[in-house]
Amino acid sequence: MKPRVVGFVAVAALLLAGLTACNNDSLPPAAGYAAVAGTIVDASTNSPITGAVITIDTVLTATTDANGKFSFDKVPSGIADYAVQAKGYTSVSASTSIEPGKPFQLNLSLTAQPAH
Repeated sequence: MKPRVVGFVAVAALLLAGLTACNNDSLPPAAGYAAVAGTIVDASTNSPITGAVITIDTVLTATTDANGKFSFDKVPSGIADYAVQAKGYTSVSASTSIEPGKPFQLNLSLTAQPAH
């Protein structure tokens, strides 16, 4: 092979190896994530709230089940902003710190909105 062809083949092989390493279908190592789970209940009755929507960092969303429980498998570590909304209840939003690899419990009580 001529030197130019060899150089082109080498560059093409390096580009292909780099693209393969940057596969967007895989997530970074689990050490940068944590599981987040919890229960959402009524502040007055302590009854579970079904159908509450929990949003983390505006992109991760979960809905509570009949027991008021929800979970996220992989939440990026660091400061996480979250919001909880449920029909008939005052919304809650705040921030918390998520430690990599350490499960986090987010249990909240929502206050019913006054009847109009």
